[in-house]
Amino acid sequence: METESLYNLLQLPKEVSPPVEELPQGEKKKFLPPTSRKEPKFEELQKVLMEWINTQLLPEHIVVRSLEEDIFDGLILHHLFQRLAGLKLEVEDIALTAGSQRRKLAQVLEAVNQSLQVEGPGVRWSVDTIFNKDLLATLHLLVALATRFQPDLPLPPNVQVEVIFMESTKSGLKSEKLVEQLTECSTEKDQSSQDAFDELFKVAPEKVGAVKEGPWPPAWRPPTRARAWGFVFSGQAIVQFVNQKIDRLGLSVQNLDTQFADGVILLLLIGQLEGFFLHLKEFYLTPSSPAEMLHNVTLALELLKDQGLLSHPVSPEDIVNKDTKSTLRVLYSLFHKHKLKGTMDGMPRGSPN
Repeated sequence: METESLYNLLQLPKEVSPPVEELPQGEKKKFLPPTSRKEPKFEELQKVLMEWINTQLLPEHIVVRSLEEDIFDGLILHHLFQRLAGLKLEVEDIALTAGSQRRKLAQVLEAVNQSLQVEGPGVRWSVDTIFNKDLLATLHLLVALATRFQPDLPLPPNVQVEVIFMESTKSGLKSEKLVEQLTECSTEKDQSSQDAFDELFKVAPEKVGAVKEGPWPPAWRPPTRARAWGFVFSGQAIVQFVNQKIDRLGLSVQNLDTQFADGVILLLLIGQLEGFFLHLKEFYLTPSSPAEMLHNVTLALELLKDQGLLSHPVSPEDIVNKDTKSTLRVLYSLFHKHKLKGTMDGMPRGSPN
């Protein structure tokens, strides 16, 4: 293959040397071109998996920011697998050298593969690919773990990416474009794993403002599945509920997005509802940086998870970044337990109208 066509195939700038030039004769290698990396569903899959990992590891105060850079040495995978499988791996906790990191990764992957009951050439990951930061292999591994230990995790369905296989031969480099499947096609079971917020933001995103600001206009109700799941509240009801609980602290909420981004009101609200006493040394009462805000929100989500109130992964970064869906999901978990449950318990039993 000529160098010019190789640049075009991999979509590399002309000043960048194509990495396949280092491919030894007779060997094959798979490449992920930049256009595939920018596929929206591919990016969404990485985001969902990162949120899931960070939710799982909240109690250990571990935060993953890049699947490509943070998984390769076995540390994150070690802690994640222990929490998912509920067992203790006898491996060194901190591996500092490349050799010890590789040994640790091999031990962890051996345990993971045994748990997943996979072996042989059909396995889509290996010690070499994970340690060399192969993003596709890392995603295959994480998808397998999520499917095994949390099958209700709303992974985006039918995620496919175009990859390029290169082979070094005596006559030069040969290439082939193939499509690699990362997640299964959508089924009814996949769709049922979504919650009311996924449904609302998917089918009626223009109505999110109505939910935040409430009450619902007479001509609109949430999507059918959302109503079936108990999506029976308005933003006004949540604001009233929150203000009733924090009024005794001299606080009030008018904006659901911005006022929960620093985690302070959220922590105080959880303390009021769940009976926690939070010492001022445990959080920042007046956070002055994104890091302090992230600390507060991470602590709040950790408390909610300990109480079994988070049925879907929520990223603390999303709350800090004022993501509406994540903020509503967290507030609704409290609202549903302390307001709706009490309301339903107090309703008379009988035939529905």
